[in-house]
Amino acid sequence: MQQRKIGTVSVSAVGLGGMPLSMPPSGKAMPSREQAIATVHAALDAGITFIDTADAYSLETSGFGHNEELIAEAVKGRDDVLVATKGGHTRTPDNGWDLDGRPEYLKRACEGSLRRLGVEAIGLYQLHRPDPKVPIEESVGALAELLDDGKIRMAGVSNFNPAEIRTANAVLGGRLASVQNEFSPRFRSSLPELELCDELGIAFLPWSPLGGMGGAADLGSQHAAFAKVAQEHGVSPQQVCIAWELAKSDRVIPIPGSSRPETIHSSAAAVHLTLSPADLTLLDA
Repeated sequence: MQQRKIGTVSVSAVGLGGMPLSMPPSGKAMPSREQAIATVHAALDAGITFIDTADAYSLETSGFGHNEELIAEAVKGRDDVLVATKGGHTRTPDNGWDLDGRPEYLKRACEGSLRRLGVEAIGLYQLHRPDPKVPIEESVGALAELLDDGKIRMAGVSNFNPAEIRTANAVLGGRLASVQNEFSPRFRSSLPELELCDELGIAFLPWSPLGGMGGAADLGSQHAAFAKVAQEHGVSPQQVCIAWELAKSDRVIPIPGSSRPETIHSSAAAVHLTLSPADLTLLDA
């Protein structure tokens, strides 16, 4: 498995997004706990050493923290795995979503994540999304305090635009380790954020890197170029998708979600696919 860096920590060039293990896509069955654990173990077996979760990843509000507890169980005893989590998204009584970026809330959320993950310090703690009711300086300021207090080892942000990324990095005194934004063949509007992270030396973590498409035929029908390149290389369009993202910058670490061992094995194998300049020109069009 190829390695890339988040801050000063080397991790696998492809990570695992934990969300589908607790919140399957519409129309998909909830994986059993056994299947979920097997999926994480398959990722570890494939050389993946970076797993992303969040306190709010649960099917219902009553299960808040489900994904963190699941990931903690699956990686128990593996001190070579960087587990990243997020705080700032909340769940409403009707199983909906809300935001709370107040410093006092984020500090409480971090304590909850520490408890569920069973660690003394969280490897990478991320603000899940800016709260429009709270200045970014205040929300990110809480991350800076958590860093200084040793509760977290690295700080990141998610769903930030370029101006917000620069603000966050300034508040953190240049210690912003990562930015997690949606990026895929179908959703390319985060390219400016990716390029800024490359410029600043910050890891860029594409969430939903396959564009939320479940099958190769589905991806190929919407992106003929990816299907064409996949056929030429004898691989799946999903692997081409991840290889294309990896080629954007050595700061990019895609985190495809998975709920089955075979799919995360396939995603991990994308690190072995080398795309030619002609391939990349076609895919960038």
